[in-house]
Amino acid sequence: MTDVFKKLAEKYRYSIVVFKELVKTDFQLRYQGSFLGMAWSVLKPLMLFGVMYMIFVRFLHFTDGTPTFPISLLCGTCLWSFFSEATSMGLMSIVNRGDLLRKVHFPNYIIVAATTMGSMISLGLGLVVVIVFGFFAHAEYTWRVVLVPFSIIQLYCLALGVALILATMYVYFRDIQHIWEVVLQALFYSVPIIYPLSMVSKNYPTVAKIMLLNPIAQPIMDIRHNLLSPKYVPTVWTEINSWWIPLLPYGCTFVILALGIYLFRRNSARFAEVL
Repeated sequence: MTDVFKKLAEKYRYSIVVFKELVKTDFQLRYQGSFLGMAWSVLKPLMLFGVMYMIFVRFLHFTDGTPTFPISLLCGTCLWSFFSEATSMGLMSIVNRGDLLRKVHFPNYIIVAATTMGSMISLGLGLVVVIVFGFFAHAEYTWRVVLVPFSIIQLYCLALGVALILATMYVYFRDIQHIWEVVLQALFYSVPIIYPLSMVSKNYPTVAKIMLLNPIAQPIMDIRHNLLSPKYVPTVWTEINSWWIPLLPYGCTFVILALGIYLFRRNSARFAEVL
């Protein structure tokens, strides 16, 4: 078994080195020239949370009245910012690195993976802030916290799959960037982040259950449930009385990731020529 791991490490050593360097470079370039630098990884979701909290919670009363809703809103904002950033930057990653593809030979998927991993670092910093704030915002930390990494991995796989599909399409169709911006906006309002699910389930219980089957909403709600509030945050497991229907978002995530890998590998050999 040890020999197998050694052979795999030797085979992919160059790819791992390139991946690490691209992650470090991409993350540093995001904040190059800014006074606060990497602090924006934390400040951006905090500022967005502040705007949403004042407008939707304080003025429009988009709240379920539970003590953990504000911290749940902050957590949802961080998670959505990750998905939005990872897919949007992953979309442009191949085109932005076209000069590198023509000069250096390495697996092209590393570029997309490195870009999404940079967003993952920002998410990690954001979740640290969420956990710290949670101690002052009535968060309920239980044994379910151990389940959170699995949901984060699921959300990352979904973002990576979408980013691979979008990056492939963007090489040939530049209009996809503008289309995705509109789609992202629609997806944002389809996920119960700025409003509680109870606002929908009160009048449209079936619609609320369908919303939880969204492969983006499901891991976000699971993370908020397991990390902050098992008592107040509903999930697909608590709202749908079935053993197989809650598995649909997981299957959808797998299909999207597999489709992204397939489309990217099928077209990646021609990227340098097209660019």
